[in-house]
Amino acid sequence: MTVLIAGGGISGLTLALTCQQVGIPFQLFEASAQIRPLGVGINLQPAAVRELFALGLRDQLDQVGIPLCEYGLYTSQGLHVWSEPRGLEAGYNWPAYSVHRGRLQMMLYEELIRRAGPEAVQTGWRATGFDTQDDTATLHLQSRTGETRSVSGSVVIGADGIHSAIRSQMQPHEAEPKWSGAILWRGTALAKPFLSGATMALIGHEGLRFVVYPISAPDPETGLAVINWICNMQFDPAQKFSKEDYSRQANLDDFLPSFEKVQCDGLDIPALIRGAKEVFEYPMVDRDPLDSWTVGRTTLIGDAAHAAYPVGSNGAGAGILDARVLTAALLAHGLNADALHAYEAEMLPVTSKIILMNRTAGPDKILDIIDQRSNGDITRVEDVIPHAEMEEHAATYKRIAGLGSTETNARPPIIAQGARYA
Repeated sequence: MTVLIAGGGISGLTLALTCQQVGIPFQLFEASAQIRPLGVGINLQPAAVRELFALGLRDQLDQVGIPLCEYGLYTSQGLHVWSEPRGLEAGYNWPAYSVHRGRLQMMLYEELIRRAGPEAVQTGWRATGFDTQDDTATLHLQSRTGETRSVSGSVVIGADGIHSAIRSQMQPHEAEPKWSGAILWRGTALAKPFLSGATMALIGHEGLRFVVYPISAPDPETGLAVINWICNMQFDPAQKFSKEDYSRQANLDDFLPSFEKVQCDGLDIPALIRGAKEVFEYPMVDRDPLDSWTVGRTTLIGDAAHAAYPVGSNGAGAGILDARVLTAALLAHGLNADALHAYEAEMLPVTSKIILMNRTAGPDKILDIIDQRSNGDITRVEDVIPHAEMEEHAATYKRIAGLGSTETNARPPIIAQGARYA
């Protein structure tokens, strides 16, 4: 009676930690020979932070990130468009966090090893497929040297990312991930905190967008914080693109000239870009929503289930919620297909809406509306878009994504305190 987890990313590790918390037997398999802190900054909404707090990770989150208090939109000339509070400042019972993705993943991994022991994670084993029977599920694996093996358990969970082999078997005719034509360049640099010191700022418009937020508190001696930045440019989606990942090294000459004149108070954007020791490049891709994630005793979570554009701070958070809802279903129904279908029924509809909404109407869409209406020539935001329209757009996104403070605060715990698997 074991939950077999394919993939040691944020979703898979959260699922393993939650299984350990409630006493469900599990085994996690990760393709990499060694789990390493890859990636740059990400954001966690209060709904996801609530679940990490419930896992007893509050102090650890403070060590790998910083609570956000503000979210702001600006034109490429630095004209302020919209701001709203975040986390506790917005009335949530839990903060929102900006964190280094790699440090978050390593924190989850190290905590899992501390709680469950090193035997809980087997690295160097890539999922290649699955079989499912009436009372068991089998996960097929391959080592980095080509050795194959199969492991049987009660259920198989595909947490193996956007290029999931588990999903590929379920959807053999599915095309490659869809590219919108946008390329993201990402990096971190040391700099003085800007605006409130805990602000996420989006600057520019579709085709030329700069996103920036801190992922550490300022150093007491230097006053410098680790600042995460993203440059987003639009290209012809008909052209070819390189395989998306978080470790493709980038060339500053490919994008820096386009951002030399982008402005925002308190930010030297070209200096931030040049200050990064490493810059990563990847296309902004997603996958179409599926009608089902589940085949027999096998299901999907995280990017394997619902890879979406990195808009609205939903990516890692949705995977964390998947893990918690799935575990709650396993507690309620047992380690069987009924539990997987109950989990899918709760999570698939909302994540499908997020995938489609992020393509056309993310929370930063206001900047594109302003640019289209003004042709880039603007001195007063009120002349282009009324405040009420901006407020309604922001509220609509939160409502559809289920991220509003009222909904989040009123929602009962996904897993009751002290719950244990019988």
